[in-house]
Amino acid sequence: MSLQQIALVTCQSLGDYTTNADSEDERLYRFLAEKGHKISFQVWDDDQVDWTAFDALIIKSPWDYFDKINTFYTWLDKLEALGCRVLNPVKTLRWNADKVYFRDMQTQGVKIVPTVWLEQGGSFDADRVFEAIGQEKIIVKPRVSGAAKNTLAISREDAAGYTERINALLQDEPFLAQPFLEEIKTQGEWSFIFFNGRYSHAVLKKAKSGDFRVQHFFGGSVHTPVPPAGMLQTASKIVEQFAQDCLYARVDGVELNGELVLMELELIEPFLFLSTSDGALERYYQAFLDLTNQSAAKV
Repeated sequence: MSLQQIALVTCQSLGDYTTNADSEDERLYRFLAEKGHKISFQVWDDDQVDWTAFDALIIKSPWDYFDKINTFYTWLDKLEALGCRVLNPVKTLRWNADKVYFRDMQTQGVKIVPTVWLEQGGSFDADRVFEAIGQEKIIVKPRVSGAAKNTLAISREDAAGYTERINALLQDEPFLAQPFLEEIKTQGEWSFIFFNGRYSHAVLKKAKSGDFRVQHFFGGSVHTPVPPAGMLQTASKIVEQFAQDCLYARVDGVELNGELVLMELELIEPFLFLSTSDGALERYYQAFLDLTNQSAAKV
């Protein structure tokens, strides 16, 4: 089956997110167009878009969704009511938007970074959080977030100076706290990329000297070593359990004592590092064809 009208769903402005980055959206656009499809970029929160006009909606880069999360949820409900073919599936996008999904994964045996949940409207009790995590340095970030927004690295001795700021942030949304992992600074953070459940490629992201954020727009660098087999096996199992019928999935984690410990399961709008692996675009496209053919067969 050859679909003709495809929307690559993006946001109004990619802004600084594309700094020092390969233009992955444009690369994918050109590739799909060369396959004979009619491709157009569509802004997810543009009320003028007729989403029923498209044979498929590929959720590519709605990178501001976490700033407008209630609007995003409403939009997902609309797509579901309209019966649009969405990749990744709407139910998956809804589940993955809030990092409380860690709880689901942990109960099913996935090893995640230890997490303390900070509820909206509550207050930041530094002593309780540091005692629960058992480390002298922590990361505090929103439950719904991206691009390291409002992500704070806090040491125990400096915690009092952050309390007022965190309490103010908690009035607007829930947060979480996790240990600051030195391994991210010393070893880097792995990303394993899958298309329709099949492993495609992996990268190792490293922060610039003096920083802990591995994102490219903060000066992080990307490397392509061969991933340890055991970590890849763990990432594959995570995708098999939690990313069914997904065009793409990115498993982010860090190596601790030889094991992959999950940092994020990215199923909404991850950068996929398509330019780092020969054949990645073709594998992406074949996954798209497989999923859309399966969907058509069910109708």
